[in-house]
Amino acid sequence: MRRGRALLAAAAAPVAVAAWHIVPAATWLPPVRAALFPALDGRGSPRHVALTFDDGPDVRSTPHFLRELDHLGVRATFFLQGAAVRRHPALVRTMAAAGHELAVHCWEHQPPWLPRPVAERRDLERAVLALRETAGTEPRWYRPPFGVLTATRWRAARRLGLRPVLWTAWGRDWRARADTDSVLSDLCKRLTGGATVLLHDSDRNSAPGSWNVTLAALPYLVARCRAAGWGIGPLAEHGAGG
Repeated sequence: MRRGRALLAAAAAPVAVAAWHIVPAATWLPPVRAALFPALDGRGSPRHVALTFDDGPDVRSTPHFLRELDHLGVRATFFLQGAAVRRHPALVRTMAAAGHELAVHCWEHQPPWLPRPVAERRDLERAVLALRETAGTEPRWYRPPFGVLTATRWRAARRLGLRPVLWTAWGRDWRARADTDSVLSDLCKRLTGGATVLLHDSDRNSAPGSWNVTLAALPYLVARCRAAGWGIGPLAEHGAGG
């Protein structure tokens, strides 16, 4: 009998660990975030919209975004991949010099489903160090790959002093069939004052060439925000909590 209970306990342990790891990923669902974790949903000042980009820096596409943002008079928060930061340090320094906020996305995209507490912490440490040494900035924000905030990712970010934030409105601009109209339509489903917008300045993890669609949609997004009386800029100016 005791042996049977011991075997059951041993079998249940991996299930319990997996559940602990994956349950926080329910915050990927917008209704869950909005109701229980408004800061994680990217909610800030109702007079402001936070503009954020994932997956850079990318020497093929990011410079186009920097020029367009400069033309529009807008600064943004870029969630960067640490490995790409190491490959393109001059571009990262250009981004910082232009006044954009640099944040941590990951070292490189990794599947989120298996618990990797040591690896997650190591990868985030490497990404933070890459930004610190390259741009001379101390990153404040963290957005996990795929927007899946597992327990191990959350814990690793908190230990490094990073504030996890996902998004309020996204353009689903990574899709092969996305176009300017679809990006703007998807954004507007949850675009309000106080929202955090998710777009991508690279097709590193998206459909090839998809960044062109995002770039084309950008001036329309900025114009819409300004017409509504909302300022648009980085998370540092958004008034979002941690």
